[in-house]
Amino acid sequence: MPYFLLTMTVLFWAGNFVTARAVHADFPPLTMSFMRWSLAFLIILPFVLPRLWRKRDVIRKHLKILILLGVVGVASFNSLIYIGVQTTQASNATLMQSAIPIMILVICSLFLGERVAGKQWLGVFISLAGVMALVARGSIDNLLGLSFNSGDLWIIAAVVCWSVYSVLLRWKPTELDGFTFFGFTVLVAVVVLSPFMLSEWLAGQRPEWKTETVSAIFYMAICPSILSYIFWNRGVAELGPATAGLFIHLMPLFGLVLSVLFLNETVETFHFAGIGLIFCGIYLAILSARKSAQAKPS
Repeated sequence: MPYFLLTMTVLFWAGNFVTARAVHADFPPLTMSFMRWSLAFLIILPFVLPRLWRKRDVIRKHLKILILLGVVGVASFNSLIYIGVQTTQASNATLMQSAIPIMILVICSLFLGERVAGKQWLGVFISLAGVMALVARGSIDNLLGLSFNSGDLWIIAAVVCWSVYSVLLRWKPTELDGFTFFGFTVLVAVVVLSPFMLSEWLAGQRPEWKTETVSAIFYMAICPSILSYIFWNRGVAELGPATAGLFIHLMPLFGLVLSVLFLNETVETFHFAGIGLIFCGIYLAILSARKSAQAKPS
């Protein structure tokens, strides 16, 4: 069962990108993000509200870091993804998420002073080369001329946001259980996104309310938000974080398959080249880190 739950979690996450791309012409990105998290919060409200009240002193004590986590990990990450898929393929967006472990390594090294071995840095550069292959769409002319798709750059910004969020999680208050933490960060996202949603509405950027867009918002609120959270926690509890983390590498595969099936996107050579370089870099970085850990005296 945990293997099934973790697989479904990653499938839901990949489906989030594909769904956002499918309705991008009918749904402004910041309104989409606001609607997704507002609906998710309303669904969990009866269960999370008593927990938030009981933990109000803990929340007040750690308010700054909790707000920061909500802004960076929930509001910013998802909004940047939705802005990005307005102009780039969902397949590109899911492939770029594979660079997150490398980005976390870079952040920990540059800002937290964590030691990174030479082979790990080699893995970083190989993975970044894979990202550049995706952004440049396999064209050296695009790379030399800095002619990039703006959507890809928004996706890279989202990757940076999630990487920063992942690093900041080490300062998450231990007194808060996972569900209460999730509920509060979603609340933060709803509050932060509300003025941006309003600005889109005032600018005349409003959703086309039809079966496809309504279904998309319900899917985003329930599957990649609430169910993925529950499934992921159950999988981590039964298999451990290290094993569960490996399932994230299924996202590029699911993203490509879903994009081809539902969006008629074309898989090109540069997609395979980019993801190949990213995974080679991740493998080299992780392998080097494990060898360094084993070499340390106990």
